[in-house]
Amino acid sequence: MISPTATEPAVDARRPAGPTFLGQPRPLANLFSVELWERFSFYGMQAMLVFYMSWTAAQGGLGIDPAVATGVVGAYGGMVYVFSIVGGWVADRLTGSERAMFGSAVLIMLGHVALALVPAVPGLVLGLLLVAVGSGGLKANAANLVGHLYSRTDPRRDAGFSIFYMGVNIGALLGPLLTGWARDTWGFHVGFGLAAVGMAIGLAQYALTRRSLPADVHAVPDPLPRQQYGRWAGLVVAALAVVGVLLATGWVNPGNLADAVVLLSAAAAVAIFAVLLTSAKVTAEERSRVRAFIPLFIGSAVFFALFQQQFTVIALYSESRLDRSLFGWEMPMEWVNSINPVYIILFAPLFAVLWTRLGRRQPTTPVKFGLGIAAIGAAFLLFIPAADVASVPLSWLALILLVATVGELLVSPVGLSLSTKLAPTAFPVLMVALYNLSVALGSALAGSLAGSYTQDNEAGYFGVLGAATVGIGVVMLLIARPVHRAMRGVR
Repeated sequence: MISPTATEPAVDARRPAGPTFLGQPRPLANLFSVELWERFSFYGMQAMLVFYMSWTAAQGGLGIDPAVATGVVGAYGGMVYVFSIVGGWVADRLTGSERAMFGSAVLIMLGHVALALVPAVPGLVLGLLLVAVGSGGLKANAANLVGHLYSRTDPRRDAGFSIFYMGVNIGALLGPLLTGWARDTWGFHVGFGLAAVGMAIGLAQYALTRRSLPADVHAVPDPLPRQQYGRWAGLVVAALAVVGVLLATGWVNPGNLADAVVLLSAAAAVAIFAVLLTSAKVTAEERSRVRAFIPLFIGSAVFFALFQQQFTVIALYSESRLDRSLFGWEMPMEWVNSINPVYIILFAPLFAVLWTRLGRRQPTTPVKFGLGIAAIGAAFLLFIPAADVASVPLSWLALILLVATVGELLVSPVGLSLSTKLAPTAFPVLMVALYNLSVALGSALAGSLAGSYTQDNEAGYFGVLGAATVGIGVVMLLIARPVHRAMRGVR
């Protein structure tokens, strides 16, 4: 047995005695449950969002132009992941992961309450801001808490993240179904209220079970010296002032918000990579791992630029191009968002078993990324044969989403796991935030790209994006070996 290094805790320290959860450490069940309810509320709300903004007041909406609405949805999706940087920094330097996650969950619940009770645009702005800040903090820290249950070399690690990801998608399945039904029956604000109830359940469950987590999740990896509190507070005030000026002068507005988030995400990524690559707290081996993450960061952003269009282009496609009739009844548009989670629930356990059985013989992460990126590109190409079909069968979109889901299982849970394995010891949550930032960049790009979609250019839109993405997947496969070598023993 290889002895742990000074920076690598013993494996047994990550395997609490007592019963397990599907062969994994027992505390994974607690994180699985809270993430399920958080995703229930998040996706339940997001499935309605573009319709709430773009429908007329007579239909219960805000009457915003659809092109602007899709851009705002993309920007909001991106900002969720941008705020994961804030959540990661707070956890790394002020509170530790566990306290940061609990506070983030409270903000999420308050955001859904605002969407449900505060009318019109003020409620939209307040609700989305609170949910974005809270979800960003929860995302970075939930993944880090899962990572704390395993050593870097534990072969169960990817399987554990896949199971955790299955919990995410149980919530993502139920959220759109129930909130879509509530919206269809009683209106948007009841749907938002149901999302708030779901988050309240998750928050209560987590409050009752948080003590079962490993003791080290309360530790602050890199405490901020008290003499620096004033300087950081000044930086926060200055940043808020800059944002206020940009909004007040119209430099940033709803029409270009997604583009602004793209630029912000890219700039933040460059800054974080610079910090990680130049910090004296990062060893030479850790620095090599950070460099290996750069092409994977780019690949992840490309993947999510297409995948996150399920909330922009594919949402509008489902409303206007899809035959949603089921035995004479037309299902709500939001239910289309539950197709992908059904596939995840069915196939995530199979992928978890596959990675566990293969062990060290499984494909390396760069290979998985290359295959996943090619798969999402292929999914977009499958829209082309139906471009001239007046009313596209639901089964055809289900096939497209199946191919996209295969790509998701090769990229998303694996990439999340990888970010915890490649993380420098001094910056564990910040590395997870960097992975989330790749999703931010992709989500914002999904909003920016959506403005170019029309029914008239459907074949060209899906064809160009699909073909380009397949090509990027092939490039990732070609560079997989040198990237893997730079990961220094991490698969």
